[in-house]
Amino acid sequence: MYLVRVRVRNFRGIAYGEVHLNGHTAFIGDNNAGKSTLLEAVDLVLGPERLSRRPVIDEHDFYAGTYVDPDKNEVVPIQIEVVVAGLSDEQLRHFRDHIEWWDSQAKTLLVGAPPEGTDAPHVGAAIRVFFNGWYDVEEDDFAGDTFYATPEMPDGSYLRFSAPDKRKCGFLYLRTLRTGARALSLERGSLLDVILRLKETRLTMWEDLLDQLRALPVGETEDIGELLVAVQDAVRHYVPSDWAEQPHMRVSDLTRDMLRRTLTVFMGTGAKRPDGSVYSAPYQHQGTGTINTLVLALLSIIAELKQSVIFAMEEPEIALPPHTQKRIINSLRQKSAQAIFTSHSPYVLEEFDPVQVVVLKRMAGVMTGVSATYPPAVKPKAYRTEFKARFCEALLARYVLVLEGRTEFDALPAAARRLAELDPTRFKSLENLGVAIVDARGETNVAPLGAFFRSLGKIVFAVFDKQSHEALATITASVDHAYESATKGFENLVLYGVSEVALRSYAAVVVAGGDWPQHLAAWTPTPATPLADLQAALSSYFSWAKGGGDAGDLLASCPTASDMPEYVRTTLAAIKNVIEPPPLPALPPLPPQLAGVPPLPEAAAESPPLAPAYGKFQPSPPQPLA
Repeated sequence: MYLVRVRVRNFRGIAYGEVHLNGHTAFIGDNNAGKSTLLEAVDLVLGPERLSRRPVIDEHDFYAGTYVDPDKNEVVPIQIEVVVAGLSDEQLRHFRDHIEWWDSQAKTLLVGAPPEGTDAPHVGAAIRVFFNGWYDVEEDDFAGDTFYATPEMPDGSYLRFSAPDKRKCGFLYLRTLRTGARALSLERGSLLDVILRLKETRLTMWEDLLDQLRALPVGETEDIGELLVAVQDAVRHYVPSDWAEQPHMRVSDLTRDMLRRTLTVFMGTGAKRPDGSVYSAPYQHQGTGTINTLVLALLSIIAELKQSVIFAMEEPEIALPPHTQKRIINSLRQKSAQAIFTSHSPYVLEEFDPVQVVVLKRMAGVMTGVSATYPPAVKPKAYRTEFKARFCEALLARYVLVLEGRTEFDALPAAARRLAELDPTRFKSLENLGVAIVDARGETNVAPLGAFFRSLGKIVFAVFDKQSHEALATITASVDHAYESATKGFENLVLYGVSEVALRSYAAVVVAGGDWPQHLAAWTPTPATPLADLQAALSSYFSWAKGGGDAGDLLASCPTASDMPEYVRTTLAAIKNVIEPPPLPALPPLPPQLAGVPPLPEAAAESPPLAPAYGKFQPSPPQPLA
């Protein structure tokens, strides 16, 4: 069993969204793209214990806080719909009255499917379930429930999708903040509770514990005994003797719920007592990485006990070294029917095929998800090696800057940092702007890479050398913002665009540091070297040291912003203004002859109608998304 489609309407930051999944999935995207919101939405539908939380939803769970429509006198519901496919034989029997058919090629449900349509290899049985949350007018509260989308009852209602039904789906959701309470406590819905339920040992365990605690002597010292007798004697002055007979102490109120909240897992700390025994402490006192590892280990146990499990987890890499991240990801994928992650770790993401990496984007409340593909000019065999070095940061960012070659890759970020130091009002570093940088490794790759990242919903900038009219048109059509240099070769642009003062200062530092190569000893720069000869010598030096970041060092050493090439300054300022537009200029003052003239009277704006009393709002009956 695995999720294939999630649709969300009017939930938190999502006015509407539709995302498709392809087996094991990693959700990536910029901060506030909606990754956590999407998993929270799925949890509202499939989480067995989620609806037991009170309130199920509140005002802030509605998009823009809108849960009533005064114009229509209607309640505005939250609607979340999930399609689950890949049903096992047991699940087919359990959900037999609610089966629909999912076409994995068309990524849609068959409508009125004929028998022959369901026999296609790309068509399989699925169930469609949904959550509706709404403002309850009569109770002045918020309510929500889950339902099967089919069949629709004669009165227009839908059958409830209950907690026992949800357990058949095996959905488990772990949020980012993992203190261990969700896993290592015995409260309802915890991972230990799930394991006990799967082993069907909870009844005998709780009864045995209660029997042991009832027999456990507590507070039987002479002082406490005398105190309890005094309490009993005092009470008998006011009530009959059988009302407060034989007061005594127990470790708790001896109920299952109290035990669930009280029992705590202790673990060895590694510290030894004087008698040689290992000191144990509550699990909360363990390190963050240890707690995370324990949580993931419990997930593995659940997967082994329950053959069909859907794991959803945020940031599995928290406080774990890279090799552990990889091991855990692969283990959970092997043992589960579907594992869904959100992540910002290249070590996690490189374990997924590109089609399993879904890039989420949210614009004006509309969420979309696009599966990544192999980048152009990168073979599948080389993808994993190239991924961390070139593409991971760009996949995770909102803005991408495609640079023609290694020299630009080293030089422009260094120039941006230096300009941000010299003139912070006009410039910012590319890191501060949230721009990821990609080395295209050749001018012919700029347009394909720009189109690739643009297809993933990124805002793409490109910096490149002078091009032919045809090549320039291709690049411009492939990116959002193109910046063409007036020269051929970025090294030449730097050498002939940097001021003479900055050039001589940089050359002196290179020579003094012993970095000038022996084969160029005859052209070693000196204070008396003519400017043209100095530029030629540094050109030879840059060619010899190509890929070493020397052009970036030259730009980073410029004493003032005006010492840098004008193209570098204007390009970096333009990128900054796209991401952070400057404030609009103030309106000019009125001419003197109009300064004392009163303004013309404005037409009275119609005041919006007052919202009617909540009692007049019509409820929204639960229904799946149209």
